[in-house]
Amino acid sequence: MPRNNLNKYIVSALGLSILSCLSSAIQAKTLTLVDQFDEPVENAVVELLGAAASKPHKSVMNTPAIMDQVQKQFEPKLLTIVQGQQVSFPNSDDIRHHVYSFSPAKPFELKLYAGTPKAPIVFEQPGVVVLGCNIHDSMVGYIYVANSPAHFVSDKRGKVTLPDSTRSYFVWHPQQKEEITERVKHNWPVDMSEAKVEIELTAPLPRNTFGEMFKEHHGN
Repeated sequence: MPRNNLNKYIVSALGLSILSCLSSAIQAKTLTLVDQFDEPVENAVVELLGAAASKPHKSVMNTPAIMDQVQKQFEPKLLTIVQGQQVSFPNSDDIRHHVYSFSPAKPFELKLYAGTPKAPIVFEQPGVVVLGCNIHDSMVGYIYVANSPAHFVSDKRGKVTLPDSTRSYFVWHPQQKEEITERVKHNWPVDMSEAKVEIELTAPLPRNTFGEMFKEHHGN
């Protein structure tokens, strides 16, 4: 190919690439999560519903997610996975832990142990799973089990970038005023590329313990 034609081809290809990127950016939607004081909410989970949802890749289903235990805390504090995915619970502390949950989506128990349990746990049902440690009451963690990989977590600015196909979605946050396991459904406003959703949050408990958290939400 002559040099002039080659240069034209390169310029044309670059132009198409830039236009494609701009088109993707224009088509994307921005959701901002704020609290009742209009402050940004970090670590809110947004899960897409309907046609915008997608099926998980086989590699995701075959690779266990990790919920570690470091310095008497769950790490990460919030883990998002897909329905049917496995989770491994290594204990990186030099003391033993006793991990359990009585959440409807996945009640389970890993009795006092060190190291890593032999088999990961499968989370078959979608929903929110609250984790505790029977030895260290101040340990609280959360696993959000989504129906599909089409779920996102808000950043420090409370923002999430969503595909243009977004029509309806769930929103959840561990400090929400609603029931801890409730995922609140929202619909995207017609012909809008940006939207804002308010999540009414409750003040964190002094110790934020597993038992106290459930007392607050269940009134026991």
